[in-house]
Amino acid sequence: MPSGQRRGRWSGVPLQDRQALRRDELITAGVNVLGGEAGPALTVRAVCRTAALTERYFYESFADRDEFVRAVYDHVCSTAMTALMSSTTPRDAVERFVTLMVDDPVRGRVLLIAPEREPVLTKSGAEWMPSFIELLQHKLTEITDPAIQAMVATGLVGGLTALFTAYLNGRLAASRKQFIDYCVDMLLSRASSH
Repeated sequence: MPSGQRRGRWSGVPLQDRQALRRDELITAGVNVLGGEAGPALTVRAVCRTAALTERYFYESFADRDEFVRAVYDHVCSTAMTALMSSTTPRDAVERFVTLMVDDPVRGRVLLIAPEREPVLTKSGAEWMPSFIELLQHKLTEITDPAIQAMVATGLVGGLTALFTAYLNGRLAASRKQFIDYCVDMLLSRASSH
């Protein structure tokens, strides 16, 4: 390299890995833009500016804005699902979810609030909901009747979604500990009442 020449952003990164890295950077930028406090004001230009990448790189990974928004949402849902699947107790599950979605409210707003404001996510949110319900249903091992198990899981996911959304929106004045304790109590009391 001639002296005085700047090392590029992709120096040392093999060509075959660069597109995947750029895609990851765009997804990260998309989470920050879609989950911003002002709401989902996501444009291709805003994402590219946030990622410090050109639109050329955006379109090497995504056909259009809608495909990108769905990819951002799917990324956040997958992250949440992975955290919940690896939890060992109801408290552990709630604490992991709070860490992901409340301690980092940008992710929480993508998961819970963006589908209300971003029309392209209406279907995506509806497609992910059964996965969260099924995951919880499999954790409700004390309930032996599959129909009751499904109803309890559906009600809990709906209730928890409303609670987390209200907490993220600042409509609940509970402390973090109070919020976690309440969610855990809700899970344990519904699971043991059948």
